[in-house]
Amino acid sequence: MPRMKAIEAAVKVMEKEGVSVAFGVPGAAINPLYAALKAHGGIGHILARHVEGASHMAEGYTRAVAGNIGVCIGTSGPAGTDMITGLYSASADSIPILCITGQAPRARLHKEDFQAVDIATIAKSVTKWATTVLEPAQVPQAFQQAFHLMRSGRPGPVLIDLPIDVQLAEIEFDPDTYEPLVPYKPAATRAQIEKALGMLNDAERPLIVAGGGIINADASDLLVQLAELLGVPVIPTLMGWGSIPDDHPLMAGMCGLQTSQRYGNASMLASDFVLGIGNRWANRHTGSVDVYTRGRKFVHVDIEPTQIGRVFAPDFGIVSDAGAALRLFVEVAREWQAAGRLKDRSGWAAECLGRKHSVDYLRKTHFDSVPMKPQRVYQCMNRALGKDVCYVSTIGLSQIAGAQFLHVYQPRHWINCGQAGPLGWTVPAALGVRVADPARKIVALSGDYDFQFMIEELAVGAQFKLPYIHVLVNNSYLGLIRQAQRSFSIDYCVQLAFDNVNMAEDEVARGYGVDHVKVVEGLGCKAIRVHRPEEFAPALAQAEAWMAEHATPVVIEVILERVTNIAMGTEIDNVVEFEELATQAADVPSALAVLD
Repeated sequence: MPRMKAIEAAVKVMEKEGVSVAFGVPGAAINPLYAALKAHGGIGHILARHVEGASHMAEGYTRAVAGNIGVCIGTSGPAGTDMITGLYSASADSIPILCITGQAPRARLHKEDFQAVDIATIAKSVTKWATTVLEPAQVPQAFQQAFHLMRSGRPGPVLIDLPIDVQLAEIEFDPDTYEPLVPYKPAATRAQIEKALGMLNDAERPLIVAGGGIINADASDLLVQLAELLGVPVIPTLMGWGSIPDDHPLMAGMCGLQTSQRYGNASMLASDFVLGIGNRWANRHTGSVDVYTRGRKFVHVDIEPTQIGRVFAPDFGIVSDAGAALRLFVEVAREWQAAGRLKDRSGWAAECLGRKHSVDYLRKTHFDSVPMKPQRVYQCMNRALGKDVCYVSTIGLSQIAGAQFLHVYQPRHWINCGQAGPLGWTVPAALGVRVADPARKIVALSGDYDFQFMIEELAVGAQFKLPYIHVLVNNSYLGLIRQAQRSFSIDYCVQLAFDNVNMAEDEVARGYGVDHVKVVEGLGCKAIRVHRPEEFAPALAQAEAWMAEHATPVVIEVILERVTNIAMGTEIDNVVEFEELATQAADVPSALAVLD
């Protein structure tokens, strides 16, 4: 049996499990792993500037391509605690990432050694499994178990903590005979699918709610097939956005309190039956359970048994991987179609499509004011970027308005941390997406505060030649929090503006405080500032030219009006509109109704 250091065995296991790149920051307690990575030579490494950034890069890498599992690495103590936010974000959205931390020697774990913290206990609530491996011979199987758990059932992150003496100890391990474990995925039965399909068939105005589990299962094609077989409109959740193209006639719009379309909410309220697949009935999708469920029946399909009935009790629940359920749904629907058992849904589908294409259900975007309104920025993006663009975003009014106005046409082309929403996520996540797919057209979207949180990670893009475009909408405000403070009649501690004494050449931007262009350039990237709508398309062309020339991220900063309230409310039937609504097609020149 071959003998090797335990950490060398861990690297060989990662290789066998399909790992080809890791993101991290070296340190004393994890240096044995870095030595093993260097000696192995087959797993690349991206050096982050902050360990939390490494965890978000791993998330972006996983989310970008089906089957990927991102790996993030840090040393003992604060490196592990820094990555807790990334683990939380991954856990909340069912994203598998592997976090590896170094640790003090076993003999020092109870002695308050330098940078020794019980990271496994800290991480337990935001991982599927968190463990400190105390026996060197268990290291290969701990990594095998990690990959098995990440891929089985509801996907999610794992943390493995390795004392330095465990890493360095010699063990017996034969990598040539190693095989990954077959992941466990629960699957619906035919009887369950027939019952659910029968309930849908009995309804008059059914909808399918498509959640992120469909994208995780790489089953978007099956969703579209099912919708077309049944003739039933689809409402994607924010995490499921892209599972059906926005311009598909059965895509009925998103429902919710914030990231929603008016026509999506209206069609949900008009429905009498909902088939939810791979979704979790998040509160910003549903609003109150009473309003959301009133007058309609529900079937809920989810991979995690404890999700069924967690928010409200469905009329029928099915524990199943979304892909397995959809394959059987399509099979049974085809049989029923051939037998003439499926109802004609053309009238209901036309009603939903009519709302989507009616100016009466659209928000105005064509504002000419300067500084620009965010609605006009998203109009410019829709017109300039095309259908193949992949958006990366996190939280704030920038993301909420983006989800109301932008268009997504493919799965994994809206990459967003839905539940956790940590500020600073966007830059490192976009870099992770770029590592996963060197050819994809990537456009990240941030407000100024999200952008400032982990702006140092742009240097990673410059160092490792990871080009992408970052649209920074700058109103120099914590805009979402300012809007939430309206109910308290305050505007307190949310202003980011100050008079920047170094920006005499731009009197408007000077009053917005941070000179993002200079900061970005100082980190080795390129940036351009936009004040007027007609400047956006030329700025985009310049950004694409710079990326081609320099292979570095390019930031397009758009100076916004300081205060804009984005549509949102307390219920899906009570969304407050703060801006003008459209009255004619010219008010919404980039809406799907106009583009179609």
